[in-house]
Amino acid sequence: MVTPDTIYRQLPEGLSVRVRVPASSANLGPGFDCLGIALGIHDEIDVATTAGGITVDVTGEAATDVPLDANHLVVRAVLGGLAHAGFSVAGLHLSATNVIPHSRGLGSSAAAAVSGLAAASGLLAASGLADRLTADEMVQLSSEFEGHPDNAAASVLGSAVVTWTESSDGLNRYHARRLRVHPDICATVFVPETESSTAVTRGLLPDAVPRVDAVANLSRSALAVVALTSDPSCLLAATEDRLHQPYRAEAMRPTADLVAALRARGHAATVSGAGPSVLVLGSGPLPADARSLGVEFGFTPKSVEIAGGVEIA
Repeated sequence: MVTPDTIYRQLPEGLSVRVRVPASSANLGPGFDCLGIALGIHDEIDVATTAGGITVDVTGEAATDVPLDANHLVVRAVLGGLAHAGFSVAGLHLSATNVIPHSRGLGSSAAAAVSGLAAASGLLAASGLADRLTADEMVQLSSEFEGHPDNAAASVLGSAVVTWTESSDGLNRYHARRLRVHPDICATVFVPETESSTAVTRGLLPDAVPRVDAVANLSRSALAVVALTSDPSCLLAATEDRLHQPYRAEAMRPTADLVAALRARGHAATVSGAGPSVLVLGSGPLPADARSLGVEFGFTPKSVEIAGGVEIA
């Protein structure tokens, strides 16, 4: 554990690592801040230790909008992961290829934090001076960047995850367990051109909800685990939500309307994370008429695999 008196050992220059990290969708309807799933849209990064300085190259999604220095989230995560293990570097070069849409509710910031921590883990192993970070450490550290573990844990572990937070002495400990998703389940995301801010949409949520709504969400969250792992026929019922989506609807009217229209046709549609993207889970590919409906609402449909966790090479 790093303390204020930690003496950091410096990794040598010339080490390199490549990381591939999946997108994610959180909540899955009722599981606010506690259910997540990894989706087959991937960012890739290459990180190398250098003699000095921080350099960053970014291509793809939001390439002109992210900082190209030590403030880049991936760089911060690399340095944070190394510091956690008691190491530092003289310099670092990051090359990032972004595919995950930004500010669309598909876990781009969580993926960035996870990819940086995975890169730190790979650099530690390549140096021969330390072991890789464990999955539990990566869940904890990436969730600290996010403030909640659902997206981050999904990108670390892959598949679907159940997460929880334990708080004591002013500290949060983040935990996750991986679920084995039923092989028949298929995922489709509908992505709009518009963006959304998680901070803004969280501000729309009330401090208290009616007991009947809380009980409904508890039952649906429990059912979601059954639907995801053993009985996909329950997906429509299992993805009902009264806790957060209704309160955000007016701020994302096209999203809310598309979710309602798809659910009225029997498809298990939910707001992906804080939106504005929509996630549909089903026991087979989404029919063409449902995909066309999304286009009519201004969304681009994309079939995606349920992804594995972060990969380090």
